[in-house]
Amino acid sequence: MTAGRADLFAKLDTLGIATRTREHDALFSVEEARALRGEIPGAHSKNLFLKSKKGSLWLVIALETTEIDLNGLAKAKGCGRFSFARAELMVETLGVEPGSVTPFALINDRAGRVNVVLDAALMAHDELNFHPLENTATTTIARDGLLVFIAACGHQPEILDLTAAPPARRDPLTP
Repeated sequence: MTAGRADLFAKLDTLGIATRTREHDALFSVEEARALRGEIPGAHSKNLFLKSKKGSLWLVIALETTEIDLNGLAKAKGCGRFSFARAELMVETLGVEPGSVTPFALINDRAGRVNVVLDAALMAHDELNFHPLENTATTTIARDGLLVFIAACGHQPEILDLTAAPPARRDPLTP
C-alpha cells in the first residue's frame, strides 16, 4: 500500500520531526515554484528521479540552483549514464506522480531500490523545502530532521558536492 500525505506526517510525528506546511496551487517545475520565494523561508530544491543504463535507480536531491553534471555523476557512481526514469516507474517505486518527486517519497521505497544523493550545497542550509508527496503544498523540515527521516526509511544518503566538476552538459531543470 502506498503511503500518502497523512501517512507521511504521521511518520514524521512518530520520529519527533517538526515541520511546517504551506498549501499552494500545484507546481510542476522549479520555475513555477520560484513564485513562492520570500513567502517560504529555507532552501528550495529540485529532485531528479533517474535510472542508470545498468538499471539502478537514483534520487538526486539538490539546491534548486545547482547545475548537475549528470554524465559526470553517473560515471563517478559507475552507472554508465543516467536518464530520467519513466513516470510509471516513479509511481511504482516512490508512489508519486511527476512534479511531486521529493525525498519524502522514500517512505514508499520499502524495497530499498533507490540510491539517494544529497547535494552538499543544499545540506549547507538549516531549513529545507520539499513537496509532501503532492505538489500542492511545500513542507519545511530541518536538515537534521531530513537525515533522520531518510534513515528511518531504510536509506543511507550520500552527500556530494554536485558542483565539484564543471558540467559536461547543462542540467535541463536549471534556467
